[in-house]
Amino acid sequence: MTPTVVFLHGLGRTHRAFGPLRREVERAGYPTWARTYPSTRGSIAELAADVAAQIRREVGDGPILGVTHSLGGILARHMRHDLRWDGVVMLAPPNRGSQVASALSERRWFQRALGPAGFDLGDGQAWPPPPTPFAVIAGTRGPSVGNPASWLIRALGLLPPHDRSDGTVALTETALPGMSGFAEVAASHTHIARHPETRQLVLRFLTDRRL
Repeated sequence: MTPTVVFLHGLGRTHRAFGPLRREVERAGYPTWARTYPSTRGSIAELAADVAAQIRREVGDGPILGVTHSLGGILARHMRHDLRWDGVVMLAPPNRGSQVASALSERRWFQRALGPAGFDLGDGQAWPPPPTPFAVIAGTRGPSVGNPASWLIRALGLLPPHDRSDGTVALTETALPGMSGFAEVAASHTHIARHPETRQLVLRFLTDRRL
């Protein structure tokens, strides 16, 4: 049975962020599922429970492969035992917690803009491990025009200047023990899913379960 590829978008985004990548995955022969969830209106645990229930209703109990961006990867970790995973490839996941979210978590504008899940992203120590097998694709472009928040992050010194990053998530925040693959792509946090190399890597993972 061909697994359904489930796309989980990041904080403050919609399922449309995966548009070109999703179409390429469908051309490769995979059924897909992608929905917008209210990422700024619940905690990580609450969002994960709601999204897992929706996937079960709409996809059923068959096998799934995850393609996630940022917060979406953390939701997949919290859904580890709720769905029949065949694997997950995580784009720009703050797997070790987000230094940026931690630094901004007490600021009211951040809380209003990004909600409980944004606050939760500051500390990843108690998060469940990802479904297996899992791989990570991390961006390295740093601050860029296509990621306006990255310039504020740089101006406030929220990421150490010696850390490579995608402008939002440091490279060191993405990797975890047990990965079946890790790749770096010269992409920004906002647009990593649209990078041509990312598309090739995702298709490779869907076929081989490794990068």
